[in-house]
Amino acid sequence: MKITVIGASGQVGSKVVALLKEAGQEIVAASRDTGADVLTGAGLAEALTGSDVLVDVVNSPDFSDGPVLEFFTKSATNLTTAAKKAGVGHYVALSIVNCDGLPDSGYMRAKVAQERIITESGLPYTIVRATQFAEFAVAITASLTVDGEVRVPEGHIQPITGAEVAAQVARAAQAAPADGIVDVGGPEKLTFVQLAELAQAHTGANLPIIVDPAAVYFGTKVGDTGLVTGEGATLATTRLADWLAAQ
Repeated sequence: MKITVIGASGQVGSKVVALLKEAGQEIVAASRDTGADVLTGAGLAEALTGSDVLVDVVNSPDFSDGPVLEFFTKSATNLTTAAKKAGVGHYVALSIVNCDGLPDSGYMRAKVAQERIITESGLPYTIVRATQFAEFAVAITASLTVDGEVRVPEGHIQPITGAEVAAQVARAAQAAPADGIVDVGGPEKLTFVQLAELAQAHTGANLPIIVDPAAVYFGTKVGDTGLVTGEGATLATTRLADWLAAQ
């Protein structure tokens, strides 16, 4: 099977490429570095020629509301158009668990727009929605730090490693289209206090951690269910504490 991975040089994309190669698939590893530009459409036809599957793991370089919406709208439009012209039989995209339930976040709104373009394109598809990456635990904690305190929102988060996300994306790429959403998440649902404690233990920081009902996660309140999987999700096995200890 010939599979084109768009965003192949990224954190997840590079791992997906390696896994698919190990599985014996014929891989086209495409990115801006190889001349495939999702914003202009340049190089996409060449990257998708003869491919059975398109794996879309591109991400926006700018997370602010306007630019991120423009990025995912343009990239999904250009990729679906090119995929249909190339006769691609399966579009696999990486998205975020419950993105459609957090409309106050510009990034989540952009991912919903991307998903809608894919699902309405007429292409067979699988959308793999993942929870937040373990790799971002320290950065998330830093983003919640204000005036020497870590002010965390109420609610839960469910970290999953990038490697385990990549494994699920690679698995989806080699399976039949789900024509729906597949949720994947980490093995444990942590409070933001627990996340911050683990992150600080890893970095050696010792700032006070305060639960602040007004605190938001990148612009949105999340509650107990906003960032975690529900019933029927596939759960990974690597706990955040174990992943941090191995770094």
